[in-house]
Amino acid sequence: MYEYRKLSTAQRQQLVSERLALGYPPHQPPHLQLDQNLYLLTATCYEHQHHLKTPSRRDTLLDSLFAQFIEQGMEIHAWAILTNHYHLLIHVTAFDALRPIFQKVHGRTAFSWNGEENCRGRKIWYRYSDRLIRSERHYCATLNYIHYNPVKHGLATSPYHWRWSSVHWYLEHHGRQWLRDLWRRYPIRDYGKGWDDL
Repeated sequence: MYEYRKLSTAQRQQLVSERLALGYPPHQPPHLQLDQNLYLLTATCYEHQHHLKTPSRRDTLLDSLFAQFIEQGMEIHAWAILTNHYHLLIHVTAFDALRPIFQKVHGRTAFSWNGEENCRGRKIWYRYSDRLIRSERHYCATLNYIHYNPVKHGLATSPYHWRWSSVHWYLEHHGRQWLRDLWRRYPIRDYGKGWDDL
């Protein structure tokens, strides 16, 4: 973390991009400690428009989110970037830093994408929500929910077929059997029902 802060902006972007290209988060997710402020953060596109429709936009958003949260000393445990919303499971160290992070990331991406499509002033992002993780069961069900989200929304037939998800990191570090056991022990059932109506 301290070494990261010594890097230039270009070096930070390169480091994050290299790790993400390998399917790794920018750092290893820590062990769960229930006294941490762990939150599921969800952000949606305005009117659920599919502004994240291209791989390059999803890559850009993911790189920007990692860079901003790492800079604030926050660790991302899991993520899934879809075509009209995204989910992050994150250890929030400073709750008042969330709004400026989202404003910066969403402002920059909206400006860029509106420029690409000659739609200056168009509203891209709607808002974000936060949900406190209350227990180990809640944490594990949230991991499953995040990783299954691309399947739920018809973007992939398997969580493993969607590149913009932390499932690949967990597969690499814990293996397929660990993920299967997590799914069996902590099924999502109606978890997240109605959240897409944000």
